[in-house]
Amino acid sequence: MTELMIKPRLRWACRRGMLELDVLLAPFVEEGYDALSLQQKQDFERLLACDDPDLFAWFMGHAKSADPALQALIRVILDRVRV
Repeated sequence: MTELMIKPRLRWACRRGMLELDVLLAPFVEEGYDALSLQQKQDFERLLACDDPDLFAWFMGHAKSADPALQALIRVILDRVRV
């Protein structure tokens, strides 16, 4: 799938059931996704497949993902927001 086809699909997948997640994920797709490595882009797609309650807990620091790659990506996204 080409990059032109991936971005709209990712934008749609970033529309979550929780505003807090929308505020983190949607801007990241627009401003940070392109800078990710190929592996991180694949991890981001896996992250978007996770359930909202898990994502919320991970991003709010209430829990950590058991997957180190996803946890590292969460850190990348949060660090970008804090800048």
